[in-house]
Amino acid sequence: MNLDSQKIVAFVDGSVYSESVCHHAAWIAQRTESPVELIHVLGRREGPATADRSGAIRLGARTALLEELADLDAQRAKLINSRGRAILEDARAILDQDGVNEISTRLRQGDIIEAVSEVESTARVIIVGKRGEAADFAKGHLGSNLERIVRAAQKPVFVASRAMQPINKVLVAYDGGASAMKAVNHIARSTLFAGLHIHVVTVGNETAEVKKGLDDAKAMLKAAGLDVETSVLPGQPEKALSELVETEGYDMLVMGAYGHSRIRTLVIGSTTTAMIRACKVPVVLMR
Repeated sequence: MNLDSQKIVAFVDGSVYSESVCHHAAWIAQRTESPVELIHVLGRREGPATADRSGAIRLGARTALLEELADLDAQRAKLINSRGRAILEDARAILDQDGVNEISTRLRQGDIIEAVSEVESTARVIIVGKRGEAADFAKGHLGSNLERIVRAAQKPVFVASRAMQPINKVLVAYDGGASAMKAVNHIARSTLFAGLHIHVVTVGNETAEVKKGLDDAKAMLKAAGLDVETSVLPGQPEKALSELVETEGYDMLVMGAYGHSRIRTLVIGSTTTAMIRACKVPVVLMR
């Protein structure tokens, strides 16, 4: 399937990261000429109350009280749906201002993982907000479910940083595993990375196998007309990569979600969220 014929799926939850999600979606849309679908998921707890409250009504209570409770449930459900639609309308307005022409919106109730599974067959990338330290964002279900989304998604997951910044330099964490090779292939094929500087990095010891892997990755990216360099860094992946992003001014980190080295435990283990938080730039995770 042509990468650039697929849509960009952006999940917005009304948190402080939603605006950044929209701006990043617009950036990807403009570079790939792809449509954007905005989705807001109403968690099951946010839906209409289904509990039977009649048990709380004591003998002799008026029927009107039961009717009033039912009306309150209906009003609550209406308000929650109205809020969801307002979030989507605000998100659409941001994309429209950023010059995106093809925008669709969807209000969905249920579990966000079910929503991801439902839409990703036609998605080129799934965009979610990075969970931050802000108290208001701690309430957002996207933040609490970020690792669940990364584990469940089959398509690339773009984790947006708190604010949109120009993206010119891309750091690629490469461990020679299947996910890392897929990430390099994706970069080579996608118009998203055209004109950007790509730095492919392996963290660990420089062995003959590591050098060959980096040479192969460099050759593939150069054949696609990309500006690319490679290097090997000592140390632990999470520390080395986050420090490189910070000191060298990289604007985005791309890494495979599965591998056969320490980067594997980094991405699918308990340090996933810590790594994403450590890098103050968008992180793209590839399966």
